[in-house]
Amino acid sequence: MKTLVFSDVHLKVPPDGEEVRRVFLRFLRGIDPTSVERLVVLGDLFDFWFEYRHVIFSGYFDVLRCFADLRDKGVRLYFVCGNHDLWAGRFLREQLGFEIARDRLVLSLGNHKAIFLHGDGVNPRDIGYRVYKRIATLPIVIGAFRLLHPDWAMGIARWVSHGSRTLFQPEDISKGPEVEPIRTLARTLIIEGEADWVFCGHSHYPVIETFPGPSGPGTYVNTGDWLYHRSYVEYSDGAVTLRYFDSTAPIEPVTSAETQETV
Repeated sequence: MKTLVFSDVHLKVPPDGEEVRRVFLRFLRGIDPTSVERLVVLGDLFDFWFEYRHVIFSGYFDVLRCFADLRDKGVRLYFVCGNHDLWAGRFLREQLGFEIARDRLVLSLGNHKAIFLHGDGVNPRDIGYRVYKRIATLPIVIGAFRLLHPDWAMGIARWVSHGSRTLFQPEDISKGPEVEPIRTLARTLIIEGEADWVFCGHSHYPVIETFPGPSGPGTYVNTGDWLYHRSYVEYSDGAVTLRYFDSTAPIEPVTSAETQETV
């Protein structure tokens, strides 16, 4: 049975981001629950996610329904919070069956210990974000934000997200400011024996690398993103494979997608 891992889909509510949403829905609907045991979302599934007590953003309905269908067919769902969905909580857990990890998730993949994390806040220069994250997750701040009408909250989030991406997206994603700090963290976790495999997102740069560990080579995997690469990772039979989803192909199990590299 396979485990699929992906991150940084950055789903928006319609009419924004319609192409990414359409392709990602094809990906989800093509997952074969008879061969896929687990899905691990490494954060930033949504460009903005906030849980009110009685309201869920309607623009995400189709995607949420796909996850519910997969859960009903026996696929286990895991969610590691990213910087765009810090507030993932009760709805995803109770209504969709996600196991939610605020910081990192630890799972066994065969005989290997794997750590899954988004990667936000790893960059030592990103002090402003660390302060923001600490404040934004305070119960009193969450309670105050719930006083905003959901339409206003989504409008503010869309404006902030667009401005941030316009200002900070590098021309060459491989040279983005988060690429090396996340790689360094993964390398440290492997060299120090904390994990055999480390899966991350956030940098939007898909890559698989090996580093020496106490009990042999360890593997760092970055799942990339769906904005630019439509990439995800498949674990099966002791091997991890970086794949790219072909949005033009007929809907069929994702195990037939193009293989990039295997470790």
